[in-house]
Amino acid sequence: MVQGNGAINERQVSGQANSPLSQPPHALPHHIVADIIRADIQDGLTTTEAEIRLQEYGPNELDDGPGVQPAKILFRQIANAMMLVLILAMGVSFGIGSYIEGGVISSVIALNIVVGFFQEFNAEKTMDSLRSLSSPTANAVRDTQNRTVPTFTLVPGDLVELKTGDTVPADLRLIECVNFETDEALLTGESLPILKDSETVFHAEASPGDRLNIAFSSSTVTKGRARGIVIATGMKTEIGSIAAALRASGKKIRAVKRRPDGSAKPYRYAQAWGLTAGDLVGHFLGVNVGTPLQRKLSKLALLLFCIAIVCAIIVMGANKFSSNKDVIIYAVATGLSMIPASLIVVLTITMAAGTKTMVERNVIVRKLDSLEALGAVTDICSDKTGTLTQGKMVVKKAWIPAKGSYSVDISSNPFDPTTGLLSYSPLPPNEIDLKSCTDKDTSILPEDLLQDNKYLQDFLKVASLANLAKVYQHDGIWYARGDPTEIAIQVFASRFNWNRDRFTTGEEPLLTQVTEFPFDSDLKKMSTIFQLKDSDKQVVFTKGAVERVISSCTTVSWDAKSPLIKMTDQLRERILNNMEALASQGLRVLALASREYYDFKMSENSAQQRAEIESNLTFQGLVGLYDPPRPESTGAVKACHHAGISVHMLTGDHPGTARAIAAQVQILPLNIEAIPRGIADTMVMTASEFDRLSDDGIDALSKLPLVIARCTPTTKVRMIEALHRRKYFVAMTGDGVNDSPSLKRADIGIAMGQGGSDVAKEASDIVLTDDNFASILNAVEEGRRMFDNIQKFVLHLLAENIAQACTLLIGLAFKDNNGLSVFPLAPVEILWVIMITSGMPDMGLGFEIAAPDILSRPPQSLDKGVFTVEVMLDMLVYGFWMACLCLSAFCLVLFGFGDGHIGDNCNAKYSSDCDTVFRARATTFVCLTWFALFLAWEMINMRRSFFRMQPKSKKYLTQWIHDIWRNKFLFWAIIAGFVTIFPTLYIPVINHDVFKHEGISWEWGVVFMESLLFLAGAEAWKWGKRIYFRRKAKSAITAATTDGNDNNPEINNRFHGYLEGHSGEGSGATTDNGDVEKQTY
Repeated sequence: MVQGNGAINERQVSGQANSPLSQPPHALPHHIVADIIRADIQDGLTTTEAEIRLQEYGPNELDDGPGVQPAKILFRQIANAMMLVLILAMGVSFGIGSYIEGGVISSVIALNIVVGFFQEFNAEKTMDSLRSLSSPTANAVRDTQNRTVPTFTLVPGDLVELKTGDTVPADLRLIECVNFETDEALLTGESLPILKDSETVFHAEASPGDRLNIAFSSSTVTKGRARGIVIATGMKTEIGSIAAALRASGKKIRAVKRRPDGSAKPYRYAQAWGLTAGDLVGHFLGVNVGTPLQRKLSKLALLLFCIAIVCAIIVMGANKFSSNKDVIIYAVATGLSMIPASLIVVLTITMAAGTKTMVERNVIVRKLDSLEALGAVTDICSDKTGTLTQGKMVVKKAWIPAKGSYSVDISSNPFDPTTGLLSYSPLPPNEIDLKSCTDKDTSILPEDLLQDNKYLQDFLKVASLANLAKVYQHDGIWYARGDPTEIAIQVFASRFNWNRDRFTTGEEPLLTQVTEFPFDSDLKKMSTIFQLKDSDKQVVFTKGAVERVISSCTTVSWDAKSPLIKMTDQLRERILNNMEALASQGLRVLALASREYYDFKMSENSAQQRAEIESNLTFQGLVGLYDPPRPESTGAVKACHHAGISVHMLTGDHPGTARAIAAQVQILPLNIEAIPRGIADTMVMTASEFDRLSDDGIDALSKLPLVIARCTPTTKVRMIEALHRRKYFVAMTGDGVNDSPSLKRADIGIAMGQGGSDVAKEASDIVLTDDNFASILNAVEEGRRMFDNIQKFVLHLLAENIAQACTLLIGLAFKDNNGLSVFPLAPVEILWVIMITSGMPDMGLGFEIAAPDILSRPPQSLDKGVFTVEVMLDMLVYGFWMACLCLSAFCLVLFGFGDGHIGDNCNAKYSSDCDTVFRARATTFVCLTWFALFLAWEMINMRRSFFRMQPKSKKYLTQWIHDIWRNKFLFWAIIAGFVTIFPTLYIPVINHDVFKHEGISWEWGVVFMESLLFLAGAEAWKWGKRIYFRRKAKSAITAATTDGNDNNPEINNRFHGYLEGHSGEGSGATTDNGDVEKQTY
């Protein structure tokens, strides 16, 4: 693929064009910029010239990196400790002439490499297929005509036209603006739209947020229209510069520690190179890269590599370091017994399958290793808008002092003014009893509410006309374009057929717009002026922040029976009280006002003129806008609490609104007043309060806040760092470019697929295709399921390795007539158990469904990872028990029922002298194979009995049949393991020459007896564990019921971790019934 603008060989200067100019474009008048880059601001480029420039500058798209690299994937399959042991064993086998063993090992190596390569290749192809969600087309002027062209074909010098709702396709130097505003939150973090100015020239060092004559790529047009010439495309844009900086990898060479004067002692250079070499070796072996689980498994592989060498040395030492071929093969077999060769393949397939499952649950995994790390998440830091909420603003309340309160039921389509019931109450918001819902007692048609209602009509005029949004119907479907807040207000006006187009369109419109004073972030309000038809009278319509608007109002209609009265401080206080009442319901509140005006003419001092026009206003009322929570958000947050995960809401909203929404989705308790004041104050903080604290001050807080309002990108990063200092594992959501640092800093970065920027997605680990908080819970559940399953098959594999190694090491005591050890298990038998008998059942364990209590446990420990104390004890117990039974089977056949004669050279070939040894070896092999297969079924649940995995089932004798049939892959893998053992026993040549054993007959009785003993031992061990954990759980329940919050069940159950100790630290998650659960018993 051709990279946008070619390869980036040097750092792009912020604000410069593709071909650097003498000054950045924002520091030059637009006509000079057009001359320098040879742009035609009237007729645009010709098609021929655009094609030439496309070849010169490359496509207008972000560089998505080198893509999938098969060579690197192949190298990763070979460069790991487990594969190195197999390669070493293969080399030794061929070196001493054991071609059968060498060939089998070669096949195992090839199988691992091929399967691993294709699985990882497919996984990377899936991740590479994630494409950006930017606007696919642009409206450009070419050959004097307006044309819709693919965005990637835009080139520097193109003339582009923009209107409300467009996505800016490249960095543009604006040449004409009409009330033009863009939403640059994705780039600068500014929550409010930015009014652009094409004529003003700015200082060359101006920051991106201050370059008001530039429209930045990937920003969206929220108001007005504009024309501009393309100055930068692809990776040369401002958003491309940030993407390049984020993608740049850190230095791989350790820096030399120097003195203040820049000099350094010679040993410092050696130290730096030594650390660099250590980093490279660690990276090669995987012990310092990847997630905690991957690092632990890499360290395990390195440990097993060392143990394999030690075992081989022990074998050689026990045989006096003889160079006999049989001794060397025995050493190779013992070394191989410690290598779980199928682990890499099973792990890769399990994670790839988990990735595909996540796609079905609206989650795209960009980095395969992040999936299992989700199981360790202790804290989720989530944005509000569009994640916890629907991201669709609607008007829910309106208050007119002279009439009362109007309410709208939430509808499924926020753009459709015909849905949702209207209701009316004569009471103001602060007097309405929400619990009794007296404001919803009466549902009224819009036309009935309008009848003889001058106050409502005046209110709707402001709502409709102090508004640039367009709401219209086409082919029976309602559409909207403009700022979300203005769209919601326009939809409300349209419910009463008071749409802006009704008054401003047609051959003779009733009203004609004279001018507009756009929203100003300092004034916190906007105004429009309209001329009435056939009149010299004009009307000013204003909306904005309540405090700012009412300070400009001098009159108000407070009572329907009285005319306009003077606005007083007491009335302003009453208005603010009603605003607080609406904000406490999670609403964003704006004030509407208007006044008559005459003979408007634009003054040179527009600021002074605006202040005059926006004074002496008449207050018309308040409008409360609601971004409704997603229906599933509350349940998802509750499930997170139940799973021991703290949810933090980091939002740019007003503290009152943030508190209300957080309570609605139960991030905060509904009865927060029942919580002690000091704790309640730390639950909700503003960004300014949080940022004023030093790191030490934040660390001194008993608990970190659950809600931070008016949040900034810096605040998000500080919150993550504070959580990291408390040793928590953090998932962070984000959508804008300004969120990228926090996404990269978090342990799991979660980007939004619909509303997120390309740069945020690139910085993330997973992407939510539906921007839904509930999908995060899906990801956590899948991460825990996969973590559980990895734990199961790792335990299964390593228990077998311990069994094989112990059998072979203890088997060194079996010496033939020449004093050489005779192995109870042949090398090919060991590989058969590792790859065939274990490989497929382990894959089946990887596909096991989630346990019913998977979201009732605390997160996995990052320190312990897969290897908990329980797992390690299980590993030793099962491994030693299998080894004891295997050795007893070998001894029974050889010494108990046989003559005890070991013979000569029985490690190399079959003879009548070795018949008993070969039969004993076959019995041992069958026993180990059956133990491995039965252990796979036992691993479905690490604590419950194989025969009672569903304790509430009424199928007392047959439930185990249903349990093993549920996972059909595992069932048939185990059946295949039972069946395939027979060809290895009874097919000539294969049995004697390859597996070094003989077909058995009466020895099957020994196999059945040993298998029953294995099952009895496994069930006895599980029974003992159940007794232990039941007692432990009972103690935890007793402690939980005496913590002192019993009088507040909701707080005790869901916020117990916040009050008494962080959710990630407890030994169990508290359920709604107060029960402490760790795992199914």
